[in-house]
Parts: sequence; structure tokens; C-alpha cells
Amino acid sequence: MHISAKADYATRALLELARVPDRPLTCESIASSQGIPFRFLKSVVGELRKAGLVRSQRGCEGGYWLGGRAEEITLLDVARAVDGELITLRGEPLEGLDYPGAATGLPALYRRIEADAAALLGGVTLAALLPPEAGTGIDAGTGAAQAPRSAA
Repeated sequence: MHISAKADYATRALLELARVPDRPLTCESIASSQGIPFRFLKSVVGELRKAGLVRSQRGCEGGYWLGGRAEEITLLDVARAVDGELITLRGEPLEGLDYPGAATGLPALYRRIEADAAALLGGVTLAALLPPEAGTGIDAGTGAAQAPRSAA
């Protein structure tokens, strides 16, 4: 299975936006903090905007914000926004794939891999990936809610 650079960069950019939801971030600051090529990030953010995963504002006070709540945006949303199909075979969707003879069962296996990957990615939100210090109360390792820390 191949995770595209676009999907990786898009997810990392959205995590940066989710980390500071109270103010907009510029593409320059996201690219710098994540070590992502600026020009590539600019086009990826454009695709995220078209999909409604980010919103933007022009001007000196402008930048990008998440287009929804980090608790509601899944990695499946991100992958589909920038890549379309989750898994393809030679660039074609698995939908109508059919093989003869001994390979008859192979397309069903490929479709099951796609369904399992979609279920996994659809179950992980941006909030679940944020480090606990980001104030989400979510453990990035497990995706589970953490107990509040008491002030000593």
C-alpha cells in the first residue's frame, strides 16, 4: 500500500491547524514547522479548501483554519480529499476489477484491503493524533480519552 506525499502533507498541515484552533496559520508557518516544501503545500491546502477541510481568509490577519472540528475530521476524509480513491490498481479503481481462472479471488481480496483501510482511517480523527499537551485530552498512541490531570 502506498501513502502519497499529498496525503501525508495534508494530514500534517491539518494537525498543525488543529493544534492552534484559535488563530489562523499561514502556509509558510505550516511548511516551516513541518518541513514540507512550500509550493507543494500550497496546492495541497487548495485541495483541502475545496473539500471543506480548511477555510481561509485573505489579508494581513489571514491564513488558514480547520474547516470543521478536529474531533470530526478523519484521516479517511483527508486521504479522499487529496487522493480520491483510497486504493487503486495501476491508477484504476478496484470497483469493476475482475480476473479469470486461478486469479478469480484476488479482486475480492484487494477490495477487502481497501475496505479495512477505509474503516481504520475513518476511525481516526485529527484530535486523536494530537499530542496530549495540545489540550485535547486524547492519547495519541491509543486515540482514547485521558483522565484530566489534577493541579498539585
